Amino acid sequence: MMVLCALRRQLLSRSNCGAWARLLQRQSRGCVYSITHGFNQDEIREKLQAFPGGSIDLLKQESGIAVLTINNPARMNAFSGSMMVDLEERVSQLESWTDCKGLIVQGSSGTFCSGSDLNAVRAISNPQDGMKMCMFMQNTLTRLLRLPLISVALVEGRALGGGAELITACDFRLMASGSEIQFVHKHMGLVPGWGGAARLVRIVGSQHALKLLGGALKVEPELGLQIGLADGVLEAEEDALPLQQAEDWLSRYTKGAAPVIRAVKKVVLSGRELPLSDALRTEKDVFGTVWGGPANLQALASKPKHK
Repeated sequence: MMVLCALRRQLLSRSNCGAWARLLQRQSRGCVYSITHGFNQDEIREKLQAFPGGSIDLLKQESGIAVLTINNPARMNAFSGSMMVDLEERVSQLESWTDCKGLIVQGSSGTFCSGSDLNAVRAISNPQDGMKMCMFMQNTLTRLLRLPLISVALVEGRALGGGAELITACDFRLMASGSEIQFVHKHMGLVPGWGGAARLVRIVGSQHALKLLGGALKVEPELGLQIGLADGVLEAEEDALPLQQAEDWLSRYTKGAAPVIRAVKKVVLSGRELPLSDALRTEKDVFGTVWGGPANLQALASKPKHK
C-alpha cells in the first residue's frame, strides 16, 4: 500500500503544471508588476535604501509559526525606505521556508504601524518615484497574502495608513483591547496605494470600505468585529502577553502537519483568485500532494472514519 500511495503521489505531482503553476508564477517577484509594466525592482530598491531607519525582524520558531515584527518605535513603527526593502526580503525568506505553517505580524513597543515615514515620503514625492514605491509595495504585500501559510495581524495600539493596508495582507486580524485601525489616507490627500483598498473591499464589502476610506473612520475593536475587519479581540490578561494570546488563537488553525496546513491555504487561495474551473483543477492537484502522504496514512491507521 505504501508503494502504491507513493507512486500515486508521484504521478499526481507531475500534473501540477496547470492552474496552480500559473498561480505560482503570479506569486513570483513580479507577481503584479514586472519589467513589462515599466517596473525595475532593483532600481526602486536602491532608491528606497537611501532612506534608512528601523527594521523588519523575522523570528522562525520550531513550532512552524513565524513572527514578523515591524521595528521602528521612535516613529511609531512607520515604514522607512529601507524597511520596505526589509519586508520584501523577509517575504522571500518565508516563501522558501517549507516547514512554516503560520505567521504573526506585529509591531514593536505596543503599537502596530503608523504607515510611511514622512521623511521618505517627502523625498520621493514626485509622481514617478511615488508610483514605483506603490508598485514595489503592492508586489510585496500581494506575495505576503499569497504565502502558503495562515497569517494573522496582531494589532496593538494604532494601525494607520500603510499600517492599516498591511493588516489587509494577512488572512486574519486580531485587535488588542484599546487598539484602533484607521485608513487616514484622505487626510493626506491620498488613497491607499499598497493594495489596501482592493483587499479591504474583499474583506468588509464595498459599502463599509467606502465609509472607512471616505470618512477616515477610526475602527475600534467592537466596530472591527461588527464589520468583519477584526476576527477576534484580545482582552488584557496579566498572565498572557498579546503575542502569546495570538499564538494560541492561531494554533487552532495551524495544528497538524505542515504539508496539510499549507495545502489548505493553497486551495483557499486558488478559490479566491482563480476562475471556478481553474480552481477546481487546482484543488484536485493540491489534493494529490497530500493523498497517500504521511499525515493521510497516519489518520487512516489511527482514526477510521466510521468507528
